[in-house]
Amino acid sequence: MSAIRLLVLGAVRQHGRAHGYQVRNDLEYWGAHEWSHAKPGSIYHALKQMAKQGLLRAHETAPSTAGGPPRTEYEITEAGTEEFLRLVREALTEYDQKVDVKSAAIGFMVDLPRAEAVALLEERIEKIAQWRAAVTEHYIPAEGPEQLGHIGEIMHLWVHTADAESAWTRGLVERIRGGAYTFAGEGEPFVGVLADGQENPYATGDRHPQDDH
Repeated sequence: MSAIRLLVLGAVRQHGRAHGYQVRNDLEYWGAHEWSHAKPGSIYHALKQMAKQGLLRAHETAPSTAGGPPRTEYEITEAGTEEFLRLVREALTEYDQKVDVKSAAIGFMVDLPRAEAVALLEERIEKIAQWRAAVTEHYIPAEGPEQLGHIGEIMHLWVHTADAESAWTRGLVERIRGGAYTFAGEGEPFVGVLADGQENPYATGDRHPQDDH
């Protein structure tokens, strides 16, 4: 799964309608350029590609009064919303997702109903347990990694990672069940995007040829 696809769909969906530079600005505001491959070129490519795929709808806008070129604004389609929610659900349940995909999904989990988010995370816990059990068929943690030589450190790492992921996910489930955060259908959603013209304190400041299109 591509984190870029999920991040771009999510940003456009939160705006309702946004041009490419707004999407880039949001992703930099979220720090996605540091923890994912969300670079300007990949963001603008994803917007155009998903418009071709029918996940986004492109609108040509008139040139700005300041004399700039016309910009293309994007809005998410029904198919795009279905794909966005599918990606969120998949990333929340699959244990072996990359960190950038998991991070993006956590950022968008509140776009789901609370009960569904809990169910998906509980499924994640079960899959972690299954994966850990498969590892410990060949490695007994209590006996330490030395039993397999230095290669045992690899399985030791896997088990510790699984335990940490499971503990974190259980804690998240408890917080959600306890009423933390605002989920879909519960009221005003969390606003994680910048308003048009709002300064971004985390912007890289690097210009890209597609910023004005």
